[in-house]
Amino acid sequence: MKIALAHRRLDRRGGTELDFYRTAIGLRDRGHEVHLFCSEIAIDPPSGTHMHPIPTVPLGRTARLWSFAKLAPKIIRRFPCEVVVSFDRMISQDVLRSGGGSHRVFLQKLAEEGGLRRRMWHDLSLYHRSVLALERRQFQAGHYKRILAVSEEVKRELLDTYALPEDKVTVIYNGVDEERFNLSLRDKFRELVRGQWHIPLDAPTVLFVGSGFRRKGLDRLLKAWNSPQLKDTYLIVVGDDAQRGRYQALAEDWTHRKAIFVGRRDDVESYYGAADLLALPAVQEAFGNVVLEALAAGLPALVSRTVGASEILKGRLAEGIIPHPEDPNAMAGRLLAMLERGRDSSFSLEARKLAEEYSWSKHFKKLDRFLKDTVEQNGCASTS
Repeated sequence: MKIALAHRRLDRRGGTELDFYRTAIGLRDRGHEVHLFCSEIAIDPPSGTHMHPIPTVPLGRTARLWSFAKLAPKIIRRFPCEVVVSFDRMISQDVLRSGGGSHRVFLQKLAEEGGLRRRMWHDLSLYHRSVLALERRQFQAGHYKRILAVSEEVKRELLDTYALPEDKVTVIYNGVDEERFNLSLRDKFRELVRGQWHIPLDAPTVLFVGSGFRRKGLDRLLKAWNSPQLKDTYLIVVGDDAQRGRYQALAEDWTHRKAIFVGRRDDVESYYGAADLLALPAVQEAFGNVVLEALAAGLPALVSRTVGASEILKGRLAEGIIPHPEDPNAMAGRLLAMLERGRDSSFSLEARKLAEEYSWSKHFKKLDRFLKDTVEQNGCASTS
């Protein structure tokens, strides 16, 4: 098939950006002719794919948002493809991939966590109002043919928020690179990474991976580190945030200097090798690829139920789902319990076995079938 993939930014930094890039490779490797439509091209496109720049108005993020949403469908029509898959806000598309859930629900959850000041900012923000307006239009009948959700949680959000027909929304979970994230990482990197950051080899160590600290629950983790129960436990924070300096200052006050911020890392797999547990007590997280990465590396994961990837946890691994992540004492207790679980080698093997059910190759096989079904059911793409 000739497939169009659209997203504002071509990059490998950021969850959706990386999923977009991987999808281009995955569909290319399954023999499809893949065309990419992006307005910000930070890296070279995958070899064997076709890149088409989308010009946008360079007058701030709101102008870029609207110009991409309106211009991209028009430009895509010049290169007739059998199916158009949007990873971003566009006026129309054949398949709308919802990798972040409803923006309306996202703002509601952040407002509940952040209080009146954050709610007022969201209400006044031209950018957020624009995203909401585009989202309402995207989910109106006639602006899509099918919707692809990355978790059942996202599907429920969309059905509840926009009263969509249930048969129009399909869930396909993301995948994991089984080779990059594997059980040998501990032997390769534990001593090296811990030595670099002066963490004792026998010290229990929790890993947090992600950017956008508040949404992903770092505030909740740092508050828990005030507990005497965690006085000997280390926290490694991989990722970045516009408020990183503030978080580091909080960490010095709250964690007795046992929280270490290492920034963005291209060698993130080495940190899975150094840690004993992944923690993602997010306020909102449509899926959470880091959960699968941790499982593939043999690490248990502690997650809030709002993390889409919590849906795949089963057996003993489901003990990592924390019902009240906003409670520092509950968080500290569950962290200690999961750290203890992580000492059991059979637990590590159980995590790895679960991750193997969600390889990228299996993901792209499902996606391939989904796209072919879309074309068969709806005919050739039309982004009018």
